[in-house]
Amino acid sequence: MYSYVARQPILDIDQHVVAYELLFRDGKSNSFPDIDPNQATSNILTNNHLTLGLEQVTGNLPAYINFHADTLLRHFPSFLDPKKVVLEILEDVPITDELLTACKNLKDKGYTLALDDFDFDDKWQKFYPIVDIIKVDVLEFSILEISKLVRKLAGLKITLLAEKVETLQQFEKLKMLGFTLFQGYFFAKPEMLKQKKITTTKKNIIELISQASKVDLNINTISDIFSVDPGLTYKLLRFINSPTYGSSQEITSLKHALAYIGQVELKKFIALLALSNLSSEKNSEIMRLSLARAKFCEQIALCRFESENPPKAFLTGILSLIDGILDHDLASVLDILPIHEEIKSALRNEKSDLTNYLLLVKSIEQGLWQESEIIADQIELDCDICFQAYKKSLSWADEMLACGT
Repeated sequence: MYSYVARQPILDIDQHVVAYELLFRDGKSNSFPDIDPNQATSNILTNNHLTLGLEQVTGNLPAYINFHADTLLRHFPSFLDPKKVVLEILEDVPITDELLTACKNLKDKGYTLALDDFDFDDKWQKFYPIVDIIKVDVLEFSILEISKLVRKLAGLKITLLAEKVETLQQFEKLKMLGFTLFQGYFFAKPEMLKQKKITTTKKNIIELISQASKVDLNINTISDIFSVDPGLTYKLLRFINSPTYGSSQEITSLKHALAYIGQVELKKFIALLALSNLSSEKNSEIMRLSLARAKFCEQIALCRFESENPPKAFLTGILSLIDGILDHDLASVLDILPIHEEIKSALRNEKSDLTNYLLLVKSIEQGLWQESEIIADQIELDCDICFQAYKKSLSWADEMLACGT
């Protein structure tokens, strides 16, 4: 499964690319599907930002993203880096005091706000003090009309962006009218990008929504739901690795991650996942292997009577194939995951107990019995215990997948 997004460059007056607008796509046709705009925004966030980061799509330039009323009122943008995004308020949002307050809060947090497909209606006047950019569809008005309408904005500290610029003549005239940012087919058509989509099961999402609807979250129950889904675990860690929380925290277990994020932000994260309508397809073999490794590493840590390592070991196992799930090299994935350095070290195959757990499960998977015995001796465990643990881990993984489809 792949997620698709189109990016269209935004250029300055010298025709240098200064940003990209991200446009949701549901396939290779490079056209916007007939879906709710809130769902489209959520898909861009979950399938791009929560996978490898918007910066991977935009080449570290700012990303312009459309936000409809619901996503603004739910404060979904608040986990995005204000320096890396421009929040486009869609032209058909209902103008309410609640929406204005939500936008003011985002402005106070340092976000850049833009009015999309601006129609020069007086209803937008209350937004002028907090808006940074106004986007004008230049195909909707004549140059003479645009000239008259732009004069209404004189004196405001607002950047004008012309979209749907199709000719050099348009470009030159718009520059004279005070436009300093430009977008349209004259410069470039939207470019399709695709990347491996992290899938999760609808049942897990429904269970999370049920848990999130409660006044007090049951962290143990929620941790159990996350623990059987590598995709959810990965997205939770990406969600934590945002400006809201900073990147200094090293996560050591799922419960640590859930406690660290807090109930309010966790409920926001669950709502975001629910809106994005993630895939309900059956889990692949790579999911089964990730779950089996997680359970195996956890059991081995328990057998060694380690009080700290079972949760770390589980997280190590469930992330051990994340590069395969994402179809990206491990180094780039580890760079954006806020996990404990000991876990990263194991995933890099550097010497440690957690590394030995992974090496042991991999040797058993491949039927390398002599190598398995050597590793078992190194961690002072009987081979029979290790083989029984592996057998149990496979049964557990199959059971979890059966429940989740």
